[in-house]
Amino acid sequence: MNNELTQKDIEKMEEEIEYRKLVVRKQALEDVKEARSHGDLSENFEYYAAKRFKNQNESRIRYLEKMIKTAVIVSDESAEDEVGMNNTVEVFFEEDGLTEKYKLVTTVRGNSLEGLISTESPLGKALLGHKVDDRVYVEVNAGSGYYVVIKSIENTIDDGSDKLRSF
Repeated sequence: MNNELTQKDIEKMEEEIEYRKLVVRKQALEDVKEARSHGDLSENFEYYAAKRFKNQNESRIRYLEKMIKTAVIVSDESAEDEVGMNNTVEVFFEEDGLTEKYKLVTTVRGNSLEGLISTESPLGKALLGHKVDDRVYVEVNAGSGYYVVIKSIENTIDDGSDKLRSF
């Protein structure tokens, strides 16, 4: 399990667990009770849907609790002139001639569609610790990869607004 998390990740997970236990769990139990009262359970779609939702909520709670229990807390601080956690990095892809911006985050916040890449991804690993104008080799598989050039680094403060990924 990928369990490198920042203190903010832990806090966000604890908030989600509390919300799921106090609000979502209560509503899910009410939904199951309501659906059960509609009669014959063998043909009661609402009952099965409510049970499935209740089980998904409990599964998410267990998943988050396990992530917290097995977490290795990593620092989100880095030197001002080098790539680190929560920095927004502008990179130039040599093969394509494209320039893209990415924010480096922990795995639980990664979402490449929103420009959030994990520090455990090939690109994230390769960029960590490098500086502006460094030419960095990103190894995708043994013996294959590509080069990027770091154009800029923005030190951003982690305000916890990035969503945790749901599994």
